[in-house]
Amino acid sequence: MALAKKPVNGMKDILPDEMAIRDYVQGVIKETYRSFGFTPIETPCMENITNLSSKQGGENEKLIFKVLKRGEKLKLTEAKEEADVVDFGMRYDLTVPLARFYSNNANDLPSPFKALQMGNVWRADRPQRGRYRQFMQCDIDILGEPSNLAEIELILATTTTIGRIGFENFEIHINERRILKAMALYSGFAEESFDTVCIILDKMDKIGKDGVAEELEKEGFAKESIDKYLSLFDGVAHAENGLGFLAETLADFLEDGVYENLQEIIDTVEATKTAKFDLVFDPTLVRGMGYYTGTIFEIVMPELGAACGGGGRYDKMIGRFTGNDVPACGFSIGFERIVLLLMESNFKIPTQPDKKVYFIEKGYPADKLVNVIAQAQKERSEGKQVLVVRMNKNKKFQKEKLAAEGYEQFEEFFNK
Repeated sequence: MALAKKPVNGMKDILPDEMAIRDYVQGVIKETYRSFGFTPIETPCMENITNLSSKQGGENEKLIFKVLKRGEKLKLTEAKEEADVVDFGMRYDLTVPLARFYSNNANDLPSPFKALQMGNVWRADRPQRGRYRQFMQCDIDILGEPSNLAEIELILATTTTIGRIGFENFEIHINERRILKAMALYSGFAEESFDTVCIILDKMDKIGKDGVAEELEKEGFAKESIDKYLSLFDGVAHAENGLGFLAETLADFLEDGVYENLQEIIDTVEATKTAKFDLVFDPTLVRGMGYYTGTIFEIVMPELGAACGGGGRYDKMIGRFTGNDVPACGFSIGFERIVLLLMESNFKIPTQPDKKVYFIEKGYPADKLVNVIAQAQKERSEGKQVLVVRMNKNKKFQKEKLAAEGYEQFEEFFNK
């Protein structure tokens, strides 16, 4: 039986054209984030299963690729529950690993600490356009900064990066978890039902307001509460300042300072942004992760019709490791979806090096070949991309393939 030549479902081989774009995008991301003071770090691809299953990762905890114990530790015949055979899991995002990393190394890190992390993550998800089971994430996080300076820097760094890659007229949607909670309490929902209400609200863009009302009713919530809740969204839509409308309406339920804090983030970003994008207050924005405690945000690309990254504040996560809470906030770029959009638009990498090919005829003398390779080395040291290859019988086809890869100069060396 022949071995399978296709990659496993939900994962893919990356061909040279896409790899060139991926390398370029990663270079722009790293360069831009470093200019904002973020420091690269790296964490392992696997984490202890207890860390990944701590009920902070929302629906993603259902998608963990779990790793069996090894050697004598693995005794399937004696297993009574999952913990008997599983001890590690593949990371499903970079935030939980970062929290563990910081908890383990805080004494050796500055405060606040601005982290840049790029790496693959794994989710046992249903593959679809722009969504894979193995994919690259690009995260920036600020740990130890309690003020909204963290949110402002994260949004500006991320939008500057997206702008430098070449995107314009995208949107950053922003909301606050405490506003979501106040909206639910104002409408008469019990505090313990907050998560259920938010999960349903998160579907608003797919099922609409009527669909949300129907699902809330199926959950057994009172029609009076549902109507009062949905009227808030109508009020935001018709208000000149939707955030101000909610702050006034929810005054008896909203924590002090939440409105002022979010408005300051919006005003500061709008006044200092360099990329072309709109910052939109979106009261339907939920973000599925259970670890968010305050501000949340998401990138919306019109070309994709879906989110292309997001993040928020998660002030309670590090305390789960150390017993002491540390303010933390992060933003993740949807790397795979950005690459997908660039590939579909036939994106050309700017400022590529000169690309040249030296064709060597079969049987070309070794003493002369040394001179050719020495010349190629000299040109490479000057910044050119030089390919030295043996000449095929069908030289015309060989040249056409190389020209398609961006090689423009050809020089041939024969035995004569």
